[in-house]
Amino acid sequence: MKTLNRRTFVKGVIATSLLTSIPINLSASTKISSRKETKEISGTEFNLSIEKTSVNITGNPSVATTVNGMLSGPTLRWKEGDTVTINVTNNLSEDTSIHWHGLILPPAMDGVPGISFDGIKPGKTFTYTFPIVQSGTYWYHSHSGFQEQSGVYGAIVIEPKEEKLTYDKEYVISLSDWSDEKPDNVYRKIKLSADYYNFKQRTVGDFFDEVKDLGFMGAFNQRKMWNEMAMTDRDLSDVTGYTYTYLMNGQNPATNFKALFKNGEKIRLRFINSSAMTFFDVCIPGLKMTVVAADGNYVQPVAVDEFRIGVAETYDVIVEPETNTSYAIFAQSLDRSGYALGALTYDQNIIASTPSLDPLPILSHSDMGMDMNNMDHSGHDMSSMKGSMSKDKPMDHSMMGQNMKKSEMPMDMKGMDHSKMGHDMSSMMQEESKPMDHSMMGGNIKKPEIPITKLEEARGVQTTMRAMDPQYRLDDPGVGLRNNGRRVLTYADLRSLTPTTHDRYPDREIILRLTGNMERYMWSINGIAYKDAKPLEFKYGERLRITYINDTMMNHPMHLHGMWSDLETGDDNYLPKKHTIIAQPGSKISFRVNVDAKGSWAYHCHLLYHMAGMFRKVVVA
Repeated sequence: MKTLNRRTFVKGVIATSLLTSIPINLSASTKISSRKETKEISGTEFNLSIEKTSVNITGNPSVATTVNGMLSGPTLRWKEGDTVTINVTNNLSEDTSIHWHGLILPPAMDGVPGISFDGIKPGKTFTYTFPIVQSGTYWYHSHSGFQEQSGVYGAIVIEPKEEKLTYDKEYVISLSDWSDEKPDNVYRKIKLSADYYNFKQRTVGDFFDEVKDLGFMGAFNQRKMWNEMAMTDRDLSDVTGYTYTYLMNGQNPATNFKALFKNGEKIRLRFINSSAMTFFDVCIPGLKMTVVAADGNYVQPVAVDEFRIGVAETYDVIVEPETNTSYAIFAQSLDRSGYALGALTYDQNIIASTPSLDPLPILSHSDMGMDMNNMDHSGHDMSSMKGSMSKDKPMDHSMMGQNMKKSEMPMDMKGMDHSKMGHDMSSMMQEESKPMDHSMMGGNIKKPEIPITKLEEARGVQTTMRAMDPQYRLDDPGVGLRNNGRRVLTYADLRSLTPTTHDRYPDREIILRLTGNMERYMWSINGIAYKDAKPLEFKYGERLRITYINDTMMNHPMHLHGMWSDLETGDDNYLPKKHTIIAQPGSKISFRVNVDAKGSWAYHCHLLYHMAGMFRKVVVA
């Protein structure tokens, strides 16, 4: 255990010692409100105001864009079966919007400018009204410009008609990333240099450490390979703690959000990743967490020590603290450049010491789908490997998923000869256009092959990598979490509480390749940026299977608006419903959709600075 690092501590102490209502004048016409404490409001009618608010999070006065002057915005508590009305007034000098993330509602109420409505003009009020047909933990955020990064987000808690869980108290834990820099400036910097905020690059000292482990030629050839591929094994997050301060319920690590409990109580924690760009690894050292819901939907309980929560995901956990014991709620960023911190304690004056950050995760070639174990690198000209990560030659992903438990593989992987894993995989390669074998999905019952609808693709400046044979990695917790001595949640652990045995079999499948050019910071789907792409056409009433193939080195949290995504985890009898699905680097992942919502919907990566290119309009007719 250790205390807060000096930079975080000093920033927090200075921030808390200053008034949060420091006057800041942007222009004669700009109105700046004072920051208010985040509150919960309930009922069926709500009035929300989007406005500029003075804040001090780092020790420097700044201006946030907030909901009702709160950062994060007010928590909205609704009841399943009610109809809610939300009046949103725009007090900015620019357009705004609110999207109700994960909610099933009419398309005109979804809140995406250019897709479902025109946005909310300055000085105007837009009224959202829709029935509440679900329950669970969700959130809302702006879908206009970069307002989500500057503070327009908040939690939603929907009480079910019949609660299936027992607990004594609950808390929302909203995780986010804050920068004093204007979001437009952050985006401009990473467009100019994609690794602008990555200060954990390799050093000469790192090379000599590798020489000790691999020998000079081994270390030299490994570095040569990365360099010739124009990649780095430390390319984990686009924006880091160099500019970000990580917040828990709007509070920095020094101010320490507190969740109080009485001895003997069972506590429900509703975790929401409402950040713009940050994946968090969450643990409560010394305390098991039982995951009971994912993205608002009940799952069969899973006891874990830690879980990774991608941008826009939500997880509900139940914890049972020991008597007279205080715990740290610790959410470290994936790249280990900082953390959000809270306290779970029986006494607000007693908090646990701050855990140490885990070591910096280092990407391996297997994270990129390349098995290097059986290659002889001695004296090898590594330039021949460069093409394997380029637009001209596909990557070798033959080893991805090699450590998956057979029972947790998607069913189309069963029946394969796994004895050759780690050897010559050429006999298992398949052409990209060849349909996948789904005949055994759901058990031993023979099912028809799912036809694949070919989509438009492009190869060019938008994509510089290509995955030849990506594998499902459902039981892989991801870089930085493997073999860390803790029980870490994976997608393979998620099983719906409600059986899905009799759900319809998919009518067809589409494959979406998640593509990018890191050097030029360009993102796309199937090699085509949103501005150049045709809408995706879904047929009303069909059961659709969607497969992601991630051709990049980044995790992508993909969000389909308006419809549930039934994640394929290997057990067709209990497919969990999600609204956001993480596609790991160099992997594939599949889910099914009941296309039951006519209209136009947004579909995109939820990393804010990826969204401009990695975005599609979906038309359901």
